[in-house]
Amino acid sequence: MVTTEEEREFDDLLLLLKETRGFDFTGYKRNTLIRRIARRLEALKLHDYGEYRDLLELEPEEFTRLFDSLLINVTSFFRDAAAWQRMRELVIPALLDQKSAGQPIRIWSAGCATGEEAYTIAMVLAEELGMDAFRDRVKIYGTDLDEKALHLARTGVYNDRSLADVPIDLRESYFERVDNGYTFRRDLRRQLIFGRNDLTHDAPISRVDLLLARNTLMYFNTEMQLNIIRRFHFALADPGFLFLGKAEMLLNHSDKFEPVDLRMRLFRKIRPANHGNRAPWSVTGAAADLASRLPTLASVALASGPVAQLVVDVSGNLALANSKAEALFNLNPRDVGRPFQDLEVSYRPVELRSVIEQARHDLRPVELQEVVWHRVGSPEASVFDVSVVPLLASGNLVGMGIHFYDVTRYRKLRDELEQANRQLEQAYEELQSLNEELETTNEELQSTNEELETTNEELQSTNEELETMNEELQSTNDELQHINDALTARTIELDEVNRFVSSVVRSLGDAVVVLDDDLRVVVWSPGAEELWGVRADEAVGETLAGLDIGLPLELLLPRLRSALSDGSNPLEEVEGLVLDAVNRRGRPAPLTVQLSHLRSEDDTVHGLIMVMNVVNSDG
Repeated sequence: MVTTEEEREFDDLLLLLKETRGFDFTGYKRNTLIRRIARRLEALKLHDYGEYRDLLELEPEEFTRLFDSLLINVTSFFRDAAAWQRMRELVIPALLDQKSAGQPIRIWSAGCATGEEAYTIAMVLAEELGMDAFRDRVKIYGTDLDEKALHLARTGVYNDRSLADVPIDLRESYFERVDNGYTFRRDLRRQLIFGRNDLTHDAPISRVDLLLARNTLMYFNTEMQLNIIRRFHFALADPGFLFLGKAEMLLNHSDKFEPVDLRMRLFRKIRPANHGNRAPWSVTGAAADLASRLPTLASVALASGPVAQLVVDVSGNLALANSKAEALFNLNPRDVGRPFQDLEVSYRPVELRSVIEQARHDLRPVELQEVVWHRVGSPEASVFDVSVVPLLASGNLVGMGIHFYDVTRYRKLRDELEQANRQLEQAYEELQSLNEELETTNEELQSTNEELETTNEELQSTNEELETMNEELQSTNDELQHINDALTARTIELDEVNRFVSSVVRSLGDAVVVLDDDLRVVVWSPGAEELWGVRADEAVGETLAGLDIGLPLELLLPRLRSALSDGSNPLEEVEGLVLDAVNRRGRPAPLTVQLSHLRSEDDTVHGLIMVMNVVNSDG
């Protein structure tokens, strides 16, 4: 049950859409709007329309998603193929017959969505007229409220699934293959114009020969449907044809459209009624004086007549009253001759004195229709048609005849008929509404199904991509495993090389130091650690001059730089040289130093190898 507060919030939401985006949904069926908006609330985990209105004000991009939900764009090529076939058999020939050769043909596809039905009628007419005549004579206007759908219609590009209902020969004749599907032929597409049109407010396209509005009316309420039907009637030429969807009947518009094929929802515009000059309605009173020629017969006929009759003479006195009138108005023979105005019948069931005066003055009958009389003691009211007729003899007024026709039974039958018609019309409207609701629900389900199919395809595509990525990762993992195996093998080899180098270094002498071309320590042997008391991790990367060891560097460094700079034989530079050094314990340690160049594969010198041997090992 929708509360008053929810109704107000819903109306405020519709007002927001109208004021900020120009979309007026007040003429749409409220139940459909509530159902579609409820889907957005559920998707966004919102509880009421007020929260959704706040969200729309904070996140304008939600408007697009909301309009996609409200404006259900369900259409297809040759939708309801049997209806299109009947239109080709009945409507198209009649439409072309009423047109002279070369006369333009105007088509309007209202609520065209993504344009499939506009292109369908284009193919139908092109087949009937031929390509050249189609280009010269036909204009097709496709209108919708959804700009996104109109953009798709203007491009005219459709995928294989959209063209599934197009016969193969028409697909080959009217569509060209492009990268992302099929496009309608460019030379024929110029005859189709797509634009935005709000059926509830905007002016209709005029002088249209054929109007397609298939399953468009069913989204509007009854009042708005009536307004749109009037616009359609105005838009159509005379005669013009209307093609509706299977959920739309036009049962209450027989004054505007007549069915061509009701089952297929094909209608023809009815021309406005021609109200020409008509003869005025008149009633002629009896002029013959039967009473004077046949007094007995006239008296008997008057007395036994089925209609209550009174006669008032020119003096205003009651002259005659038949038995029906006497019984109806409680008159008796003594009332004959009395002034009519003194009798109750002169003002009940209706005021007759002024009516008699009017008929006397105009010398014309006066009719009173459906006079209702609630008689005392009668359970039901009686209804009479009263006729006051001037009685003329030889052109002279001789009295006034008053006739009371009892139409109670006919009035009751008419009321019952009107009631039955109202009930029937209401039943038709309810049936129509239910049919439209069902069709709307079907289209919503179709739209949801298409969304689910698209989502399924996207999920399938994502799954394939993930599978591909998984295979790629598996391949990369295999490659990394091979690389890891190779690195492990290289590490083992490197460890063996390092052990070999360490063995070589230990074998060269007491202390071995390898220097780069900046005289930074690259290798610091265990013998050097033992001799100088500096660990390898402290020495490697430092310049030889930066180490606090007991080498006489002032004597040694110039020779080392010279050996690096000019490429001279380092052995000659230090031949016979004994350095007075101090070991890690602070004791004298005379050293002999042997130098060798450190060379790369291209024989370039990029460092020195310095081997130091203690001459006297006492220290």
